[in-house]
Amino acid sequence: MAKISMELIQQLRERTSMGMMDCKKALEETGGDIEKSVEILRKKGVKVAAKRGDNATSAGLIHAYIHPGATIGVLIELNCETDFVARNSQFLQFASDLGMHIAAINPQFLSPEDVSAEFLEKEKEIMTAQLIAEGKKPDFITKIIEGKVTKLYSEVCLLQQKFVKDDKFTVDEVLKDLVGKVGENIKIRRFSRFQIGL
Repeated sequence: MAKISMELIQQLRERTSMGMMDCKKALEETGGDIEKSVEILRKKGVKVAAKRGDNATSAGLIHAYIHPGATIGVLIELNCETDFVARNSQFLQFASDLGMHIAAINPQFLSPEDVSAEFLEKEKEIMTAQLIAEGKKPDFITKIIEGKVTKLYSEVCLLQQKFVKDDKFTVDEVLKDLVGKVGENIKIRRFSRFQIGL
């Protein structure tokens, strides 16, 4: 097994914010390959998130984000398990980044489960009318609508949206990664976006 330098461990730690021992183990496992180590640590974060998913989240914070120009503002309630994590710099940074994301991307719902039946039916009617106008066969319309609804969720649901600071990941993936880093369950409870004139 190759000896892993402190410099390499520190470099991985800066990229992932994971603990020194986790970084060292990942680097040892990959023979010092930073990219593969990042992937291992991300997977570990998802596993931690899955284990902690049912833990009560009775602590947290309300974060206010005002976009430059002061014409858009966002309020977010983020919940976690302890006050210790609620004061953690990574948790606070996520709250700020999430506020910026909501201001920029304007999600209408938190998750697909929160999409109102009325909104969904109206969107499906519009999609169906468009597909009929395009001459699509009725047999295919249902399958096409399923795909379009999935795409719609990625546009209107916060957790399904591509994260504004790194569009390789969804907001949900970034959240799970944070859960893995801090070792506590974290939930986005609710949010409100305010815009001048709307």
